[in-house]
Amino acid sequence: MAKRICLIGGAGFIGHNLAVALRREGHEVSVVDFLAINNEMTLIDARNRNKNTELYLWMVQERQRMFLDHDIPLYVQDARNYHELCKLLADEIRPEVVVQLAAVSHAGRSNKDPFSTFDHSFRTLENALDNSISRLNALDSSVIGAGEVSPLIEHFVYFSSSTVLGDFESDTVTEETICRPKGIYAALKLSGELLTKAYNQIAGLPYTIIRPSALYGPRCVSRRVGQIYIESAMQGGVLEIRGDGSSKSDFTCIDDLVQGLQKIIKSPRSRNETFNITAGEGRRLKDLAKIVQVNFPGTLIQYQKKDDLFPDRGTLSIEKARKLLGYSPQFKLETGIPALIRWYREDVPKNLIRKG
Repeated sequence: MAKRICLIGGAGFIGHNLAVALRREGHEVSVVDFLAINNEMTLIDARNRNKNTELYLWMVQERQRMFLDHDIPLYVQDARNYHELCKLLADEIRPEVVVQLAAVSHAGRSNKDPFSTFDHSFRTLENALDNSISRLNALDSSVIGAGEVSPLIEHFVYFSSSTVLGDFESDTVTEETICRPKGIYAALKLSGELLTKAYNQIAGLPYTIIRPSALYGPRCVSRRVGQIYIESAMQGGVLEIRGDGSSKSDFTCIDDLVQGLQKIIKSPRSRNETFNITAGEGRRLKDLAKIVQVNFPGTLIQYQKKDDLFPDRGTLSIEKARKLLGYSPQFKLETGIPALIRWYREDVPKNLIRKG
């Protein structure tokens, strides 16, 4: 059944891929984004400092072209503005499903600028949650505990992160593994999970929490590791590995994450649950580097000191998503990374890949 779906922070890497996929399924999709985080405004500010800025601006423009091609309205609105967001959701979009994506999606930048990260990641979440429930049926706030609040929407989806787990204490972790986040980014993501659950407790707001991991795919400007390696190799640079290369991540193709999201929105069994939506296979960082190196012969690999705030990770079990949702990832690292390389080679204008 078609739904009215609003993606808050939906003009980013995950959001634009998800919006197009949902629109193709027949849903009425709207995107709310201020274009200020990992997007157009940030890139324009960095024009004179980053040789890849023109490439990334092209990627952002491609996202917006896809919105136009698929009749997806983009509302340029700051989700930190509670009242304006309220007006937009109530009067214009009237969603049945809200997907919360707005965030500073980079752990390093989050640790360097905690205030901005809180403002764009946690404040926006609070506003989205609060605007997703109806007003109290009585003026006395004491009725909250008595269940006197009813949901305004039928489903709230929060994008968390596998980083909430911190250092993995075993090679494979589940959704029940105790979280021990390291750094600002991970701490705020876990706080967001708790806040989302709290709105379910006080207001009955149905939710799903998603934990992705080490994403890669076309039109990403967030400088994720797969993107960094491919662009460095294409530009004649080296592939820098933090540590000895044995550190693992559950590298996940954006197409698999989108597939998982589509199943979450469709399935009633996803409500009030947390899911790992990943490839379900921890791989070493040097495995990723070597796949890129094979596709770009002569590319060098250099090893550097590991960032102490970067957690030791591995595989996120996807058995729960398989069982409840029928989720089945399609891309292993050996197929997903070459597919992304083909996209760079075939779809990206050659003049935007600047060597040196």
